[in-house]
Amino acid sequence: MQTLRYGIVGGGFVAQFHCRALAQVRGIEVVGFVSKDPLDKLLAFARELGLGEPRAFPSIREMVPHVDVVAIFAPNFARVEVVEELVEAVKAGAKLRGVICEKPFARNVAEGRRILELIRQISVPTAYFENQIHMKCIKAVRQQLGPVMQTMGPPLLARSGEEHAGPHSGWFWDPTRQGGGVTSDMGCHCLAVGWYALTPPGKSPRFLQPQLVSADLSLLKWGQPRWRKELLDRYGVDYSRTPAEDFATGMVTYRNPDTGQLVKAQFTVSWMYDKMGLRLSLDGIGPGYAFEMNTLRSPLEVFIGDVAAAGLADTELALEKAQASRGLLAVQPNEADLYGYTDENVDAYEAFCTGRPPLLDWEYGQEITRLTMAAYLSAERRATVDLTDPKTAQELENYVPLIQQGRGGEVLHLPS
Repeated sequence: MQTLRYGIVGGGFVAQFHCRALAQVRGIEVVGFVSKDPLDKLLAFARELGLGEPRAFPSIREMVPHVDVVAIFAPNFARVEVVEELVEAVKAGAKLRGVICEKPFARNVAEGRRILELIRQISVPTAYFENQIHMKCIKAVRQQLGPVMQTMGPPLLARSGEEHAGPHSGWFWDPTRQGGGVTSDMGCHCLAVGWYALTPPGKSPRFLQPQLVSADLSLLKWGQPRWRKELLDRYGVDYSRTPAEDFATGMVTYRNPDTGQLVKAQFTVSWMYDKMGLRLSLDGIGPGYAFEMNTLRSPLEVFIGDVAAAGLADTELALEKAQASRGLLAVQPNEADLYGYTDENVDAYEAFCTGRPPLLDWEYGQEITRLTMAAYLSAERRATVDLTDPKTAQELENYVPLIQQGRGGEVLHLPS
């Protein structure tokens, strides 16, 4: 088995979560990290997981000559800068076998276009990481229903959701750095998995053609004075000045180019899900069949009483974004695998070793960015966006949502 040496850009929550996934993938050695965050704990964690003896590099340029694959897990606002430095390192003589980019691909279509222009200069294979498409339960339902879909036809309606109580870091809450609110942060997940769930067996993830996008964005919980103050005190983010949406819902209509059939994918995302923790949900309906997924349905439950909970500190031992350390807890023993992180890393490894295309590449990531921007545009206009209209398509090329510009107060209601 070949061993690929990985270099990771980013030292935050996502990088740590991917280390948990990489520990379950054969043939990968993590050589180093580049991050503006302190790396001592992450380096120790990677070593404890048996991922190698990684070290901290002062820059991407200095790390690239020592690795085969670069995985970009850096914050959204740094994506263009990271790819620029990576491309310069390869032009200077470094050799790479692949580059990974975590979701979201870019904050807007123009940034995504710049990233694609850069990576095409060095002809290195790319993989876009959208973990939900790689979830084992989604693979299983497509396999289980494959013969049914061949007989009855593919699904006609998919409904996806991702909800939790809010991000870990201050920059996630800042729409000018993150790229928006919950639509940018988690809507990209639901747009991708909804599209994929509707795709006929054996067809590529981009087979269905996006036609129409409608969306409604709101600032509900985190717009209230009490919660605005909490964001300001905890993260230094002032939603009275630069608010972002904490709830979004919408619909995308796709066309099957072989049959002309129109199908629909509904999505709902929120940063105000004050329940057990992170919930991913997906259901689909086809002619004569249906399926449903909910990641909070765990085969393991734990109860911790008030007295026993007195010494607990880490509320996320049971579940990502967990809201409590006591009471009845749903426990997911292997979240990295449950959410698809393990399998997307396996897919990238096999693609880079064999030369076959990964399931998702950066061009696909750009299409998800385009759908996300169409959702923001729909919400601003309070109208359905027609992606088949050439004028609209051109407008999206340089469109930056008002929320992303820091002008969310113009489109979101702020309670006094």
